[in-house]
Formats: sequence, structure tokens, C-alpha cells
Amino acid sequence: MLNPARLLACVILASPPAWAALPFAVAPVKYQMADTGYSTEATVEAVKQSTLAAQVSGRVAAVNFDAGDYVKAGTVIVRLSAQELSSAVAGSQAQVAQAAATLANARANYERQQQLFQQKFISQAALDRATAEFRAAEAAARAARAGVGQTAAMSSYTVITAPYSGVVAARHVEVGETVAPGTPLMTGFDPKDMRVIANIPQYKLAEVKASPRVAIEIPSRNKWIDATGITVLPSADAATHTVKVRIDLPTNLEGVIPGMFARAHFSVGSARKLTIPSTAVVRRSEITAVYVVNKDRVSLRQVRLGTPNGRGQVEVLAGLNPGDVIALEPVKAGIYAKSAANQPARPAK
Repeated sequence: MLNPARLLACVILASPPAWAALPFAVAPVKYQMADTGYSTEATVEAVKQSTLAAQVSGRVAAVNFDAGDYVKAGTVIVRLSAQELSSAVAGSQAQVAQAAATLANARANYERQQQLFQQKFISQAALDRATAEFRAAEAAARAARAGVGQTAAMSSYTVITAPYSGVVAARHVEVGETVAPGTPLMTGFDPKDMRVIANIPQYKLAEVKASPRVAIEIPSRNKWIDATGITVLPSADAATHTVKVRIDLPTNLEGVIPGMFARAHFSVGSARKLTIPSTAVVRRSEITAVYVVNKDRVSLRQVRLGTPNGRGQVEVLAGLNPGDVIALEPVKAGIYAKSAANQPARPAK
């Protein structure tokens, strides 16, 4: 004959929990091994980012791209008016022709003076004078040819091309504007190569250098990225006593652009922490909470959270205890809690 108490215990153990029939996923809160270390704010920047500026004066004749456009390396992005420089090139070429004619005349005169000197018809002084004129004509011809090369190089500065393939971040000029040397024309960056810049207090440098793993959090994208390398710059800021650290990111990241806010998490060890999935957290204004399930009742409970660990989990500092059951789908849990609150109360028997 079965013991009634034992039979009741078997029934209780075999029956599913009360929250098993809820229309959303739940999970118990428990301790897990999580990374420990140092976290700080950071900023995303492009490894290749530059602002192209005018090298000569002129009027903007064409602007072929705008902010947001993708540009291949070598493509013409801005063209300046070359009328003045074209006139200068023509003038330089005319000077070359004049110098060449003068050189030819000086060479012929020098050769005649040499023959006359050999025949004892002129003095040494006359030959020296012809030699000096010939050497001066040669130098003038070389200077004229150099001037043509310099003017041609300046003329090429009217066509501004992309130094590398990338995206236009900002356009600084419009067609018809007059620019001077040094005037910014366009700013661009290569979206394939990104890195993160963080300022680390000097007393944390040893801890940061010894970190075996660095994770970058992009809060606006809800994205975590494992860094591929870290470079500590060999100088400190005299005002803040912080050291700039460059953290390399993988190539071809989607949705990560320069200027984004980020957090750098330097892992130096692991510890046992009470954690919950980050997707279970509800943020309403300044309140951070989770939906706690007690049998078939769902209630919103405020919690205090620590640092995320980069694996979809966040540490719970206060508000929950091990064994508490929370909703993993807060939107569905909120709808369920609201519908349950609107149901009429059952009459007392």
C-alpha cells in the first residue's frame, strides 16, 4: 500500500510550476561566473579620417559628391577653376622658348669665339666673356624649364581626388565659392577600419595593460565587440593625468561610425555574480526594473544593476535574490500584467 504523504510529494514534484503556462519565457535568477575589471567611457573614431584642403587659390567649379556618398580612391571630388593657372602655364612655356632661343644664340657665339681665339684673332678676355654668357644662358634655360614644371604641378592642384576609398563625412564648400590655400573642402573617412579612444587614469594603466580581454560596448546599438588589439600612447595629459589608449576593432563593422559613444571594458579576472539577461531589463525614465513572476502573478520590481559582462548578462546589485523568477520577454510580460489587472475580481465563495 502506497504512503499517502509520499504519493502527494510525487505529485507535487511531477506537476509543472505555476508559471509554466504563462505566454512568455521566464528564467530563475542565479549566480554565474562573470568577468571583473575596469570600465570607462570611450569614443569611436576612424583609423583613416582626413580633411582635404585647397593647395592653390581659385573658384570652386564643381563639387561631385555630398555628405554620405561613397567615394572610390582616385575619384575627382572637387574641381577648381584653372583659368589663372592656365595663363601662368602659358607664360612659363613662353619663357622657356625665350630662354632656349637665347641659349642657342649664346652657344653659337661661344663656338665662334672659340674658333677666333684659336686663330689668335681675339683675346682671352673676349673668350671668357662669351663663355660666361653661354653659362648664364644655360642656367636661365634650366630655371625656365623648372618654372614650367612648378606651374604645371600647381595646375594639377585644381583637381582634388580621393586619397582612399571611403565615405564623405562633411562638405565644406559650394560651387562658385572662392577658396585660398588651406581652405577645407571635404572631410571623409574609411568605414572599414574603426577604433575606440579611451582616456585611462594613470593608476589604472598596469591593470589595463594586463587585461587579457577588452570588450567594447556600443549602447546605442546594443552591441558588444571584442577588441583585436590595444595601444597605450607613451604620454599623459598634464591637466587630467590620464593616458590615451587606442583600442582596435574588427574590420567591416555594421552600424559603427566615428563619434559614437562607447564603453571600454577591460577584463582582469572573473568572480561569482548574481546576473540576469540584459534583455529582461525594463527602463522607464530613471527607473530600472524587471518583471518578477510569483506563481501566476506578474509584478514590476525596481532593481539596481552593475556592469554588463559583454555576453548578454548584467550584474544585479540589489532588488533580486537567487531563485526569483523573472520574465525574459518584458514586453509580453507587461501586456499580461496589464490585462490581469483589468480583469474583474472573482467573487468570494
